[in-house]
Amino acid sequence: MPKNSKSRPKSKSKSKLDERDGPNTKNKVKPSPVSLFLPINLKNAEKHGWDELDIIIITGDAYVDHPNFGAAIIGRVLEDAGFKVGVIPQPKWDSVDDFKILGKPRLFFAVTAGNTDSMVGNYTPSQRLRHDDAYSPGGKEGLRPNRAVVVYSNRIKEAYPDTPIVIGGIEASLRRLAHYDYWSDKVRQSILADAPANLLVYGMGELQTVEIAKRLDGGEQIDEIHDIDGTAWKMEVKRWREEKAKPNLADRYIELPTYTEVSKDKVLYAKAFKATELEQDAVRGKGLVQPHPKTVIVQNKPMRALSQEELDHVYELPFTREAHPSYKEPVPGLDVVKFSITTHRGCFGSCSFCAISMHQGRMITSRSIDSVVREAQRLTRIRGFKGIINGVGGPSANMYAMECKKWEKSGACKDKLCLYPQPCPSLDTSHAHTIEMMRRLRGVEGVVKVFVGYGVRYDLALLDEEYMEELCAHHVSGQLKVAPEHYIKQVTDAMRKPGREVFDQFAMKFREINKRLGKEQYLVTFLISSHPGCTIDNMIELAEYIRDKRMYTKQVQDFTPTPMTAATCMFHTGLDPFTGEELYVAKGQREKRMQRALLRYKDPENYNLVHDALDKAGRMDLVGTAWNCLIGRKKW
Repeated sequence: MPKNSKSRPKSKSKSKLDERDGPNTKNKVKPSPVSLFLPINLKNAEKHGWDELDIIIITGDAYVDHPNFGAAIIGRVLEDAGFKVGVIPQPKWDSVDDFKILGKPRLFFAVTAGNTDSMVGNYTPSQRLRHDDAYSPGGKEGLRPNRAVVVYSNRIKEAYPDTPIVIGGIEASLRRLAHYDYWSDKVRQSILADAPANLLVYGMGELQTVEIAKRLDGGEQIDEIHDIDGTAWKMEVKRWREEKAKPNLADRYIELPTYTEVSKDKVLYAKAFKATELEQDAVRGKGLVQPHPKTVIVQNKPMRALSQEELDHVYELPFTREAHPSYKEPVPGLDVVKFSITTHRGCFGSCSFCAISMHQGRMITSRSIDSVVREAQRLTRIRGFKGIINGVGGPSANMYAMECKKWEKSGACKDKLCLYPQPCPSLDTSHAHTIEMMRRLRGVEGVVKVFVGYGVRYDLALLDEEYMEELCAHHVSGQLKVAPEHYIKQVTDAMRKPGREVFDQFAMKFREINKRLGKEQYLVTFLISSHPGCTIDNMIELAEYIRDKRMYTKQVQDFTPTPMTAATCMFHTGLDPFTGEELYVAKGQREKRMQRALLRYKDPENYNLVHDALDKAGRMDLVGTAWNCLIGRKKW
């Protein structure tokens, strides 16, 4: 087995954006709009003076040159490293024609489904086809195939059989090992076993992708590159039998139950998931090995996070923050984030239904305040900017610059979580850096308002009253998004979220501060129905809580099992993978619709579902004209 690679790309002190925005540009020829983007066809490549590309990125999204789009980040990072990069966005997959539009790359194809898993993007939680796609021009649906990474890889292999294929992005990252697939209702193989790809990049892929490119450029063969952290690769079954016999293997790799075993035994599936999550740590994590029928999947330990200097550099690359000019219709997904700023990566919340910690990790990596301010200054010079930065943050807005003293040497704790059942005392929960950053952003000339659009982790906010004062005074646009997800302890425990008493404290403090400030501002809560562990009785209790607190909201979502989350493991196995305890799981579409309807019991179209749910639970006392009834009696 390979040793962990120690080669690291160096951070550069100056980005190309600094040169483009410099003061001495008056007499320079203004570049054409197309040349500001990476080429999407050979004519574009000629404008760059290129007759051959080193790397071609295939993406299931429209080509949007914005740092919230993964393909754009990887493209700019590779370009910054000196490589000639092109992008083929949303190719038609019924033939190889679109896959040849940029010719054959000198080094490799990089394949991603886009910003979301293609099955999540194409289907609703009730498994119906979506009628729109936020990442396509005009919101048009149907421009990416189901299981896009596999489909795109097959077309590339057909067009250029000998060209290396590297897969990455959310779909590849979260399907890197055997996983339960909601849409087929079965355990599928690693995507690397299904796709004719050579390497899989998981997590945030800048370091891995650049190293792969440099090593291929240096003459190494793709089948020799097996030692890069944050990648997975395929090994022959025969070779794995030989490797297992070697000493000290257990020091670096853990063998998971085989695909055949986890596809047939739910207990083993839960054990495999637990082992995978526990090793998802760049400091202390080990590699994983999972035998499949025709190959063996080897996942190297996670890649380290970017340093602050590297993260600053990435976000200050020359993104146009625009969709490619060839599009005649806007890309809806850009409108939401165009004037937002990403300040950090990672999330130590570890919510059961979320895969961020399995992709970005639990440890927070933050940009410098100076870098964030420079980005705000650039926003003020972009066409269409009206003085409002509509989002500042990361997976959770208020985890910026937070850290634990143990992270650097020991990584995130293996035996306990940072916030559940309550915040760990070792965690620095001060919002001082966030407050300083937001104050400086408010002072940028041309910036009128700075809003928090990424969602606030309210259990953390409660620990810092100064932050809550600043938040309410300056950074709420009338409505603040928070995500309690549920209010019933049995369910919030399964979610690994704080109970409703914590939310009640936050809501009360929010009201108190706004009253003192003379502001009329409201909480917008996000709730989930049918989460593993949630029964009809739990949902009725939740509906009664909403009724009593007058917190009726339309921001609700039926739980969708997505790859590599603890909640998906619970959904498939009926077990909590960390305790082994059995959980109730609502799987039938009828019950799932009833649970969702209880969250919106006032809506007339939900009447019959709510009535049937109350009848099933023996709670017809909530049907009638009394003050506490959820719905009235039928009039027919």
